Order: sequence, then C-alpha cells, then structure tokens
Amino acid sequence: MASFLVASAQQRDLRVREYISPTRIVWQQASSQIRGLDNLLLTGNGQSVLAGTDVCVLKSDTTGDKPGFLLDFGKELQGGLQLVTGMSGSHRPISIRIRLGESVSEAMCDIDGENGASNDHAMRDFVVQLPWLGVMEVGNSGFRFARIDLIDSDCELHIKEVRAISSFRDLPYKGYFSCNDERLNQIWQTGAYTVQLNMQDYLWDGIKRDRLVWVGDLHPEIMTISAVFGYNEVVPKSLDLIRDVTPLPQWMNGISSYSIWWLLIHRDWFYSHGSIDYLKEQQTYLTGLLRHLMTKISPDGKELLDGNRFLDWPSSENNAAIDAGLQSMMIMAMEAGDELCSVLGEEQLAAECRQAAKKTKKMARKVAKAIKNSDKAADDPGSKQAAALMALSGLMKPKDANKNVLSVNGAHGFSTFYGYYMLSAMAKAGNHQGALDVIRSYWGGMLDLGATSFWEDFDMKWLHNAGRIDELPSEGKIDVHQSYGGYCYKGFRHSFCHGWAAGPTPWLSEHVLGVQVLEPGCKKVSIKPHLGDLTWVEGTFPTPYGIIEIRHDKQADGSVKSIINAPKEIEIIKND
Repeated sequence: MASFLVASAQQRDLRVREYISPTRIVWQQASSQIRGLDNLLLTGNGQSVLAGTDVCVLKSDTTGDKPGFLLDFGKELQGGLQLVTGMSGSHRPISIRIRLGESVSEAMCDIDGENGASNDHAMRDFVVQLPWLGVMEVGNSGFRFARIDLIDSDCELHIKEVRAISSFRDLPYKGYFSCNDERLNQIWQTGAYTVQLNMQDYLWDGIKRDRLVWVGDLHPEIMTISAVFGYNEVVPKSLDLIRDVTPLPQWMNGISSYSIWWLLIHRDWFYSHGSIDYLKEQQTYLTGLLRHLMTKISPDGKELLDGNRFLDWPSSENNAAIDAGLQSMMIMAMEAGDELCSVLGEEQLAAECRQAAKKTKKMARKVAKAIKNSDKAADDPGSKQAAALMALSGLMKPKDANKNVLSVNGAHGFSTFYGYYMLSAMAKAGNHQGALDVIRSYWGGMLDLGATSFWEDFDMKWLHNAGRIDELPSEGKIDVHQSYGGYCYKGFRHSFCHGWAAGPTPWLSEHVLGVQVLEPGCKKVSIKPHLGDLTWVEGTFPTPYGIIEIRHDKQADGSVKSIINAPKEIEIIKND
C-alpha cells in the first residue's frame, strides 16, 4: 500500500483550477434568436438546476444565420471552458463550435491555412456536443476570448453558464516591486503573471504554443521565478526533463546555444538557491557538456558551434550578429563552467574552462569588429542582440555597446527574448535611465494595445495605426495579431503569452530595486539602487533564508536613502 501511495503522489497535479465568469459580451450574431445573453455575465456556481430562470437561450431554425456570441474573460488564461446547460425542450445533445483566442480577432477567425490560425499544440477551434441539463468541461489552451456558435439546425439550447477554467500554480508573490510610476508597476506585474501562466506541469515557453520546454526561453523565465516566487519545483523538473531527453553529444532542442543556456541557468539557479545536492545531480552531464563544447573551439579560439546556430528569431538572418553572439556565449559558457566545476571539485576541468575562456576572448575581439562602431549595424535586426551579449561577456566595452548600438533609436530593434540582455547590458554601461525609457515604450506598448501578458514578439513599428487586441477590428486600423509576426509565428499563430518576454520583471528587481546576488544561496547580496527619474521604489526579494525588504527614497540633493531589512543569515553590501 505504501508504494502505491508514493507512486500516486508522483502524479499529483500541483496546479489549481479557478472558474472565472466572463466580464463582457464583445459581439453577437443573429441576436433576435438569442434571449438572456447577459445572464452569462452573472457569477456562476457550475451546477445545473431545474429552474429555467437566468439562462441564455439560443434558437435556430432550418434557414438563416445561427446564433453566436463572443465572450471576454478579462485577462489571458491557461485552461478551458465549463459550460452548464439548462432544461431545453429536447433531450438530445446539441452541437456548438468553440473558438478560443488570445485576441478578439483570433477568436473570430477561421483556420484557413493563410492567417496563421491553427490547432497546433492546443485545440482552439473545435466542435463539441453539450448534454441536456448537465455540465461539460472542454479545451486546454491559452486564451482570453471565447466565441460560441450554435451548429445544429432547428433546435433550442439553454445555457446557464459559460465559465473559463483557469489552471495555474497558486503561488504567493514573495517578491514584489512598486514605485511612483504605475506604468512600470504594471509592467513588472505583467511579466510576473506571464511566467506564472507558463508554470504548468513543466515550464513552458507559451500557453497557446509551443507549450514545450525550450531551454533558451527558460532563462528569462527562471530569472523571473527567482525574483518573484523564489524556489519552485517546476524549474529543476524542466531542466532535468530536457537533460534526460538530450543525450550528449546532441544539442538541447537541436540548438547549440540552448545547451549553453542550460549551463548558464544552472549557474544562476545555484546562485539564487544554493542547493549543492541538486548541482551534484548534474555533475556527469554538466562536465560532459563542457568537454563537448571545448571540441567546438578552434585552436585559435574561434567558436565552431554546429547544429542550429540561433540567438533569437529577429536576429536569425544576420550571420554577423549570430557569429558575434555565439562567440560571446561560448565565453560565458566557459566562465560558468569554471565556477561550477570549482564548486563540484572538478579542478582540472575548471582550469581547462579558464584557459578556453581566455583563448576564446582573444579571438572574439576580431569577431566583434563586425558589430562595433557601425552606425548601420545599430539598425540591423540582430545587432542589439549581439551587442548585448558582447557587453555582458566582456568582448565590447559596455559604454561602447550602449552608445553605438543599444541606445540607438530607443526601443527600435529590441526583441522580447533578448530584451532582458539588452537591458542588462545598458545597466552595465550605467544607462539605467535609458533602460527605463525602453521598458516604458517597448513593453508598455504591448499594454497600450490591450495586452494582459507579454508577447512572443513585438516591434515598435506595430504601434502605428494599430487597433487594440481586445476590440473588433475596425476600418482604418491595423489588426496587429493577424497582420504581423514572422518565421514560426506569423499572424494568429503568434503567441500572446510567452515567458521569454518577461525580462523587465527581474531587471527592475535587480537594477532599480538594486538586488544583486553575490554568493550562491544569496549568502551575500548587494543592494545598489538606480532610480533614474523615479522618486521612490520599494519591494521584496525572496531568498532561501526568507524575504529581503527594501525601500529607497530619493532625497532633495539627489542622494538615495535606503531602508533594508534582511534575514540575519544574509550579508548585505549596501551601495547607495
């Protein structure tokens, strides 16, 4: 019996289900054949009843349009729908079509092979039969809007409730951020919520698509988790999954840089949470990966990474940016390898990593010339990705990267995935104010279009003459969801809840609130605020020893007064 209970516990779902009633009716068709539609906005209880009051009635005949309607649940959700039916005249099941959408226009569209709409990864367009006087729960996707159409002819359907089923990890926000700029507060919160939605059974990149463990995507998500939720089992569970399905010498997800991201994640996760036992579980694979990476360095220090040579999608056609970025990532991998091997007692391999890093840096200065000091390069897709990595790896002076590339044209040329590294490189250059301005315009631009979670991709050019995603497309306005997106995310295939876009959340905690972890397990933490044009900021940061509480106030002379309360086990290095 005991072994049976243990096995059952291993399959226990740590997520909760929340039932959410719609907030508004966006659209309806054949309204003369619909009665009581507003009843669907009432708070439901999920129970069918014999009473026929407070129901929505849909009627169809053998001719003409069939009734349908579009509901808004107020925010992006992961899950499905609960439909509660009443006591119509006929006992036969009645068919309806359900279309889920992250935008109004996606929920209103058909899958036509051209607009990007699909049922890939998650069914968002399907037909079901509803029971007479019963409850049906269907769907498993990422959505905010749901369109329901009556399919059957010559019938009457009574619907008591249509509620969204939100499936998520109900976690306390141990970390928090607040300042005198409400736009920044909303951006921090939206990034945290975006990642929380993707913390499903495993840590996904998107809740509509791809619903997979993409290791590169995980790094900004994991930095967000450490800053907001602290330790959570979804991280090691996901890292172990991708390790176990990727025997060496294969690259994780088929992408060489993603195996490097796995290394960097383990270094950063160890700094945040300090579990030497978990790090030791990675020792065999980690050391094997480092030795494999070393075979991809030429005698003169040039990286020779094969597989899919990839940074992110916007940079994927800029070979010079990819070369410079991968050279930088190889340096970062060797430096992380040095740190981790030293902790694991692998002194010989640590020394080899140090030597490889030096050799790779020497060659990298030649590669850097493809990006450095080029006015044209600052506008090329991928250049800001490359410049950020070069600044963070020491290949380019951060001030040069910031002046010549990262700050050129503000948020133009930023990307959702690499935005975190672009902001970090700007901070390394001391341009915290410029980074704050980019956050407000780039991530704030998504909010201005109605986003409640951050998107797979975004371009500042999309803001021109754009309609909001929570409104029906209107003449003279561009439908952002249908019109934009490239590569694997064209049109409605574009994910509007993508964890790699959450970079401002950890960045604001790290650089404005000022929390920098200096020793594994948060044993030593530096608090160095950079308020820019803000007058005050306060927040918390979770550690293995408890919560650090922080408040910074800018004084009349420009200095900053700080109040910091930290667990006694943590050494705080205060830098005003």
